[in-house]
Amino acid sequence: MQFDAGRGTNMRLSQIGVPEDKLSAIFFTHMHTDHTEGFADILQLRWHFHSTGPKIDVVCSSDVKSPLGFTISCKNFVTHIADPFIHSGEIAQRLSEVKERLVGGPSDLTNVVTFEPTNEPRLVWSLGEAKVSAIRSTHMVGHASYRVDTPAGSVVIGGDSGNDKFAPPRLSSTSEQVERLARGADIIVQSAIHPIMSPDKGTGMPPILFCRQSTATDIGAMAQRAGVKHLLLTHLIPMLGAERHGIWKIPGGGLTDEDYKKAVRESGFAGNVVVGTDLASIRLPAR
Repeated sequence: MQFDAGRGTNMRLSQIGVPEDKLSAIFFTHMHTDHTEGFADILQLRWHFHSTGPKIDVVCSSDVKSPLGFTISCKNFVTHIADPFIHSGEIAQRLSEVKERLVGGPSDLTNVVTFEPTNEPRLVWSLGEAKVSAIRSTHMVGHASYRVDTPAGSVVIGGDSGNDKFAPPRLSSTSEQVERLARGADIIVQSAIHPIMSPDKGTGMPPILFCRQSTATDIGAMAQRAGVKHLLLTHLIPMLGAERHGIWKIPGGGLTDEDYKKAVRESGFAGNVVVGTDLASIRLPAR
């Protein structure tokens, strides 16, 4: 299983020894490019070398209208994922090389599974003893967060989720729905913004952008309340060592992983904190 597919996903999978044809399903939290643009790479490679293999499930929210009237559609995204390669002539050229490849291109290798995100967890996918539940969460319309339950343990993937109320005042920047989903889980994987990026610190970041992300401190408090022992912060704002995040300056200069851990500890969280993408570094006790 793969949750979101941002830049370089194929390379990261290869580094941990997971070939593209071994993925059973990809789950999307939302349709922002930094969570989706590696998907075409995965499908194209799978189509090149494993076109006659099993389809891959793509699990995501159903089509939804944005407040501005346009449609957010994961299904359309998957259906048209290979359009640039088709219109460039690459698909036709590749088919002339290997006739066994699917004529329709990489999207023919997919099985799209959509669901309506709700405020309570619901089962959206399963394979053997692995079960995946989803819940509605806020970042953009159609955003969903997931929980994977297996005999080895439970992992919650929050995505870019934040509080339903974008602008202060609010008690916490984290999602009430994700907290509900995380109760009794072993690990929370959550994108995090460091509190230093708050507009009142002089960063220049607009409040609406700062407030739609969960801060590292509030994530720690959420994990503590939910009884979760392991916390993995990912999709960091700002990135480690960066002097700026986009156009916004970072007061005091680049941050380290210790800066993020310190922000989490300020919440009183007593569990294990990992900063980055190394989920494999978390060891769960045998069940």
